[in-house]
Amino acid sequence: MEMNTIEFFTPEEKKIFFSKYRLLLHDLYSFLEKEDLQKMKELMKRVVALDCYGRDKNGINGLLRNIDTALIITHEIGLKRTSVLAFLLYRPVGKKAIERKEVEREFGEEVAVMIDRLLKTSALYARSTAVNSENFHHLLFSFAEDARVILVMIADRLCLMRMGKQLREDDRIRLATEASYLYAPLAHRLGLYTIKSELEDLSLKYTDRKQYDFIKRKLNETKRSRDAYIAEFIAPIKQKLTEAGFTFDIKGRTKSIHSINNKLKKQKIEFEGIYDLFAIRIILDTPLEKERSECWQVYSIITDMYQPNPKRMKDWISIPKSNGYESLHITVMGPKNRWVEVQIRTKRMDEIAERGLAAHWKYKGVKAENGLDEFLNTVRAALETKENNPLDLMQDFKMDLYKDEIYVFTPTGELIKLAKGATVLDFAFAIHTKLGCSCVSAKVNGKNVPIKHVLNNGDTISVVTSPSQSPKRDWLNFVVTSKARVKIKQALKEETVKAVEFAKEMLQRRFKNRKIEIDEPTMMRYIKKKGFKTVTDFYIEIAEERLDPNQVIDEYQEALQKENETNERVEVRSAEEFTTVTPIEEKSTDKDVLVIDKNLTGIEYTLAKCCNPIYGDDVFGFVSTRGIKIHRMDCPNAQEMFSRFGYRIVRAKWSGKGETGYIVTLRVVGRDDIAIVTNITSVIGKEPGTTLRSLNIDSSDGFFLGNFTLSIKDTTALTALIKKIKAVNGVKNVERLYS
Repeated sequence: MEMNTIEFFTPEEKKIFFSKYRLLLHDLYSFLEKEDLQKMKELMKRVVALDCYGRDKNGINGLLRNIDTALIITHEIGLKRTSVLAFLLYRPVGKKAIERKEVEREFGEEVAVMIDRLLKTSALYARSTAVNSENFHHLLFSFAEDARVILVMIADRLCLMRMGKQLREDDRIRLATEASYLYAPLAHRLGLYTIKSELEDLSLKYTDRKQYDFIKRKLNETKRSRDAYIAEFIAPIKQKLTEAGFTFDIKGRTKSIHSINNKLKKQKIEFEGIYDLFAIRIILDTPLEKERSECWQVYSIITDMYQPNPKRMKDWISIPKSNGYESLHITVMGPKNRWVEVQIRTKRMDEIAERGLAAHWKYKGVKAENGLDEFLNTVRAALETKENNPLDLMQDFKMDLYKDEIYVFTPTGELIKLAKGATVLDFAFAIHTKLGCSCVSAKVNGKNVPIKHVLNNGDTISVVTSPSQSPKRDWLNFVVTSKARVKIKQALKEETVKAVEFAKEMLQRRFKNRKIEIDEPTMMRYIKKKGFKTVTDFYIEIAEERLDPNQVIDEYQEALQKENETNERVEVRSAEEFTTVTPIEEKSTDKDVLVIDKNLTGIEYTLAKCCNPIYGDDVFGFVSTRGIKIHRMDCPNAQEMFSRFGYRIVRAKWSGKGETGYIVTLRVVGRDDIAIVTNITSVIGKEPGTTLRSLNIDSSDGFFLGNFTLSIKDTTALTALIKKIKAVNGVKNVERLYS
């Protein structure tokens, strides 16, 4: 294999490849049989010789990417024989370098079947860096068939995210938004917390580099004092645990950049206002039968040393999370009156927290229940609800991925886990579909409550049902679990089918009674003319008595009569005489300032008002019903457009020369002094090609806030202007607004 790989690499790539290849072999030796390894080596020699990997459109070496992903699968996720063999062989099988029958013969049917599933999933990415809403259900099918397929896909996405620098700008943004919208929540649901955090951090890095760099710089600036505080905090704990005879590891862990950014946004505070930048993790080396008791002993020791905050205590040892996460979290008052989070767990629990689902398989039979089967059943049910449009499907699926959990009880004491914010109706559907469909109210802790009532931790719920109750469409407005949404949609669809069949039979009977034959094309045209989008909508109106069948028959007869009269007057002409005039395509001129997609010019476009792009901004095109709209890459709506409508995104770049007329609004904050405003307007007035269109000034507590709307040439001129305004005495801050 080594001789055959040389010609496919640069010298630097060759060095990296063999280093990683040795690491992969080391991992493979731990779980593959000798005969497996020998067969793999022979097959891989053929694969490399036929250059099955090559380089993609971004210039990424396919073989290097494959090795990197395989290392993530084995080393970071912990998947074993079937998954690793299937991943290493599915591309060669897809490119016909190896026959599927050969794989099945050499490695077994399970490996061959998983290759089929990986090929089906990878086909979704054949044309785009990220999957879009239109083919999202295909991805879910693969997930529902075999959860290992999604673990492999998470590894592949993580590998690509780590190679982000090598991707084109639009591919990088599309990949980053998909990772934050889909794969990070999936990793969270499957218990892969380390991978989830890295995907989120990289996504923030590629979509908001300025904020990412700001937080990273602040973390670096405070690292020395943070490390010193951690050492001061854990020193007495180490001593006490050692004296108590525990075998343990203890360390401080800084929170992810993404989670810190979320705190800054939600709490609207400065970086210095975040007190919980890190957590202390205590990992006990203890036998299975002593896990709980020793974790609680450590809890007792720590809370004797430091004052705990009872409101911030989380016990996921007695009741693990649905994804299998087990840990004891407490927050205590440390030195210098600072709150510190402490996580207590065992080595087994820590491996499950790091590797999620794959670690559960390793500890099969040892608390391996993680709610995944129920989750997959919900996914399968969602796929069967054919009325789901792609966006609803994505939303329903995503609902359960990131939600915090609450724990409630049935009247017999059975514990039920639900998403935070769940209602009585969510609880009823969690127990059984029939119970949910017939639910009219409930008793929560002995008190009567409606089906919309939001449940709290520890509630005991007794559901009240009625045989006359049936699912209502407005139920979808307040349930929060995807299981409830899916079951309600299924029930509504069944009711609709029954109602449509009833209305159809009734209308046909009425036509027959009046001895009128139905001409289907005429009926379809009549339904369309009445404004119905679908035939189903038409029959629902009849079923719900909003449309009178007799009126339909009368109007249908009128329509049929008019059509017959028109047909009699129409002169019959040969199809050869039919001609059509197409508008002359507007040709591009030297004044084209945007090149769209594959070097196309002369295409009509408009600048989006949500972000007001100007010449020089990094931009992309979005194909809408009203033509192509140009947005800034940092547009507040960009993430949703890339993740939900990736298939409608086109590349766009500026060319030629910028002209005056681009509208921009600057927000200026400064000392409340009329002279400052005069000086700012003077600076703007002196800039060539820049015109002040309007200004709006507010003042409060000695400060003024001004919005200056300008007409400007390009980003270069804008940057220079902002610099000059910042230099005006008394100005505190200048920023460009989106709109």
